[in-house]
Amino acid sequence: MNAINLPLSPIPFELDPEDTMLEENEVRTMVDPNSRSDPKLQELMKVLIDWINDVLVGERIIVKDLAEDLYDGQVLQKLFEKLESEKLNVAEVTQSEIAQKQKLQTVLEKINETLKLPPRSIKWNVDSVHAKSLVAILHLLVALSQYFRAPIRLPDHVSIQVVVVQKREGILQSRQIQEEITGNTEYVNTIVASDSVMEHRCFSEIRPFADI
Repeated sequence: MNAINLPLSPIPFELDPEDTMLEENEVRTMVDPNSRSDPKLQELMKVLIDWINDVLVGERIIVKDLAEDLYDGQVLQKLFEKLESEKLNVAEVTQSEIAQKQKLQTVLEKINETLKLPPRSIKWNVDSVHAKSLVAILHLLVALSQYFRAPIRLPDHVSIQVVVVQKREGILQSRQIQEEITGNTEYVNTIVASDSVMEHRCFSEIRPFADI
């Protein structure tokens, strides 16, 4: 994440009422509404939505909005089970917030265990995903798609303008952060393709011995 160290300033847009209910010195982050209309961000979201729907075509699940449809862990559970070919020991349907977070915790722990990313590279957690953080959910889906070598092409260098809001002396102030979601995806795809070629070569070399 590339942070722009600007001093706190007045909020650049109108907040939802819930986002104004901050305690003194409390900090909250949200996506700048203007950033949502960025063509590359829109493309990334569409690519990820289409990918999820392709993977879950047999589950009769149709994702239309990443934040609204993934926050409770249900779709993430089904997606991971399909990708990993492993059934998770979690409740199928959860209604209460506590039950949803417990399920989401289990799903994310299993995902993190599989991805084996260093802690500093894990940019999502139960609270951020359940709070429908688009930034956290995008980071998670990009990581999953790259790990499982999804047959999709992610747009390069997608960033989101994030507004960090803080309450100081009773006044809401903000600063902006440029959050990078994807870097050079062509480089990543090249590595993945090279790995696939190497695996094929290794299999071809080993196979004659296996047939003996």
